[in-house]
Amino acid sequence: MSKTKWNLDLSHSEVTFKVKHMMITNVSGSFKEFSLDASSEGEDFSSPEAVFRAKAASVFTNADQRDTHLRSAEFFDSEKYPDLIFKTRSFKKTDGDNYELQGDLTIRDVTKNISLTAELGGIQKDPWGQTKAGMTVSGKINRKDFGLNWNAALEAGGVMVSDEVRINCEIQMIKAA
Repeated sequence: MSKTKWNLDLSHSEVTFKVKHMMITNVSGSFKEFSLDASSEGEDFSSPEAVFRAKAASVFTNADQRDTHLRSAEFFDSEKYPDLIFKTRSFKKTDGDNYELQGDLTIRDVTKNISLTAELGGIQKDPWGQTKAGMTVSGKINRKDFGLNWNAALEAGGVMVSDEVRINCEIQMIKAA
């Protein structure tokens, strides 16, 4: 079976995250610059290979001061470690259109194997004849596993920023010609 190359459809994709702030609300953020190099055996994603990269300096939370802090050495250290990288290891069907996506996530200089959930939205031709595939990828990581340790204790107890980070990615790809 031949390999099918897939290009990221950036205008129909997004990478977002949520973190509890002061343990009472969620703060949302995204990465504005990211790329995906993906291929699969045939066209059905039964054995995909993918490398996802997000530019750490492109983090956006709608608060300039917080974004600057996230780019600093206390968090992503985006000058020293410009990319967050995820490389697939396996993609196993769990049921219906749902899959377990295993891979290596590198943030700063730390690489950990993580498990995410992927829902394959489908594969269709658009009105211009391009074959497109879409999927939602979601999961949770512990930011401290990657050396993102900054925090502040709250006067009433608890901490400023949760250790748990929830990830959600909406990915649309275009089959390469």
